[in-house]
Amino acid sequence: MKLISPLHSLSTFPFAIAIIDLNFHIKDYSEIWIEEFPFPKNGTEISLKNLNILSEKLLKCINDVASNHVTNYKKIEIKSKNNNWYTWNIGKAIDEEGNISGIILSAENITHQKREIQLLNNAVQVAQIGSWELDLLSNKLYWSSITKHIHDLTDDFIPSLEQGINFYKPGKHREKITKLVNNAITSGKPWDTELIIITAKNVEKWVRAKGEVEFVNGKCIRVFGTFQDIDKKKKTEINFKKATERLAIATNSAQIGIWEFDIENNKLEWDKNMYKLYGIKKSDFNGDYDAWRNSLHPDDLKSGIKEIDMAITGQKDFDTEFRIIWPNGEVRHIKANAEVQRDSNGRAIKLIGTNWDITELKNTKLRLTKSEESFKGAFKNSAIGMALVSLNGNWIDVNKTVCEYLGYSKKELSILTFKELTHPDDLKESLTKTKEILNGTVDNFQTEKRYIHKNGSIIYTIVTITAVKDIAGKLSHFIAQIVDISSIVAAENKTKSLLNVTKNQNKSLLNFAHIVSHNLRSHATNLLMLTNFIKDEKDPSEKAHLEVMLQNASESLNETVHHLNDVVHISTNAEENLRSVNLFNSVKRVKKNISAILEENNAKCVINIPKNLKIKAVPAYLDSILLNLFTNSVKYKSEKRDLVIELNLKIKNEDVILYFLDNGQGIDLKRHQNKIFGMYKTFHQHKDAKGIGLFITKNQIEAMNGSITVESTVDKETLFILTFKKA
Repeated sequence: MKLISPLHSLSTFPFAIAIIDLNFHIKDYSEIWIEEFPFPKNGTEISLKNLNILSEKLLKCINDVASNHVTNYKKIEIKSKNNNWYTWNIGKAIDEEGNISGIILSAENITHQKREIQLLNNAVQVAQIGSWELDLLSNKLYWSSITKHIHDLTDDFIPSLEQGINFYKPGKHREKITKLVNNAITSGKPWDTELIIITAKNVEKWVRAKGEVEFVNGKCIRVFGTFQDIDKKKKTEINFKKATERLAIATNSAQIGIWEFDIENNKLEWDKNMYKLYGIKKSDFNGDYDAWRNSLHPDDLKSGIKEIDMAITGQKDFDTEFRIIWPNGEVRHIKANAEVQRDSNGRAIKLIGTNWDITELKNTKLRLTKSEESFKGAFKNSAIGMALVSLNGNWIDVNKTVCEYLGYSKKELSILTFKELTHPDDLKESLTKTKEILNGTVDNFQTEKRYIHKNGSIIYTIVTITAVKDIAGKLSHFIAQIVDISSIVAAENKTKSLLNVTKNQNKSLLNFAHIVSHNLRSHATNLLMLTNFIKDEKDPSEKAHLEVMLQNASESLNETVHHLNDVVHISTNAEENLRSVNLFNSVKRVKKNISAILEENNAKCVINIPKNLKIKAVPAYLDSILLNLFTNSVKYKSEKRDLVIELNLKIKNEDVILYFLDNGQGIDLKRHQNKIFGMYKTFHQHKDAKGIGLFITKNQIEAMNGSITVESTVDKETLFILTFKKA
């Protein structure tokens, strides 16, 4: 075959084409060929083998055609050495005598299409979208590997139509897919639905099933579609819907209003609860910033606007209280919180927050203040001895008269119990009567008993003990009223009239005890008394004065109530709330929470706990226990050396034993062995020592079926040994 010059032959072909001789030299080519497979134009012959396209597969195909093994190749896909994909057509070039003179090659670059297909396949894998097809002529069902994977099946599983339907959950889900398939076959209507299947591993899973049909001559011959695993997405949607519904119920029940302020457009949106809180109708609300501002009490207007501005500028969070005036003139107290949304440049664009009415709470606090002041005055200035006593017999607080009776200071009494001061011959009766209160048999009792004065003398008293319960009805502590009748006992045989006076006095004291007990029996009773004090009060200045009174309430009484409240809230059924908790993560979390304190005190923490060990615990209790031990180590560190806290672990059968060691001041166990975990017991003269932490810690760990003991050497170290159950 006589080859024609490229300028007059293949150069103008609109695709990549070339002619090579049997020695692979390129004899003719199109311009598009040279664009696709460039080579130097130096006048010399160019071999195909010198180009970066001759893969082994292409070479074999060319040799097959040249050696007459095949006539030609059409549209075979081959990846070249330069990683591009081409569709090749390979044929023979015949000369005038009918002999093979060369090979004609044409190529189409399909790399882009190949990559798009690969990306599509990757997307299908990531999205877990499988395909399926039902051939109604052969009644055969085809599932892709992803479809089988969604059903928890192996790739060699061959499904049938009946099996495919039976994977859907019995009931409405199976009935729905059956109806959709039948309807599509008869009417041609496609479907796109979300249903539950039960996989081969008996796992319920949400899927999205899409299908459509193919008709030929009015007859459905094929049904096909896609199958997608949407279980996580669907369950998230369901949980979100449930959470939204619960939030709506909660906000409606609690009368919490939700609002959103579009700062840029000055648009304020309220939910229905907000209108109730502000005492207005939706139709009377124009939905801008001024509408809210105009509802503020004049005395709170400036501070309310300032709080908003400071939140927008990022100076502080929006967490405030203010008063509003209803259209009917009624003043209400509102508590407000909000979060600021900002754009990518940090500019505030929205405020989203909540409001709730705290008017009753404000009034309650004012009533409580008056009640506390009344009790405090009676307690402090009473001419008889009055004391608050814990359930385990410790003196929580005493007035001056008790100190005068017994000869001890208030500080000295705080580390003693009433049992230590009771005459041995009277102790049994006193404990028996106290037990009756603890068992709920009686609410109070009165008895004559003897106390031992600090100087060793005997004090004859009449003691009235009254139980005090918290708002939940649980026993909180005792009120003791003590009257010194030593002189009466000495003179009782001298004068009967004095005895009658004493009896009348005792009767009066008992009535007084009932009144005081009534005042403290529950928060509800206290609030009712305070309501009686201020229900007719209308003067705003007086109300402001009452608020100041609330702030000046007795700190010691508040602290006592707070500590006892902590104790009685240790749940007796904590075992029901036990969970599997990672001990290492809990320790790290607590350590992180007080990292600033540890750093300030140059404390070093050595934590030798496996990272994957789990114990049975109530998370809140475990955090409280660890926090108390860490802070105690810091609080009672030695001034002679840097603080080192070391946590080690031992596993014994089903028990996990945590050793919490520090090198602080230590505890004198010979002196305090039986008081370590007692309430209001302190062992160092530290200004912040309250004697409540270890008591609560012991109650918390025992509520979780654990235990705590202590070993200590004064001025050397303290080791707490905590036992938990392994999860």
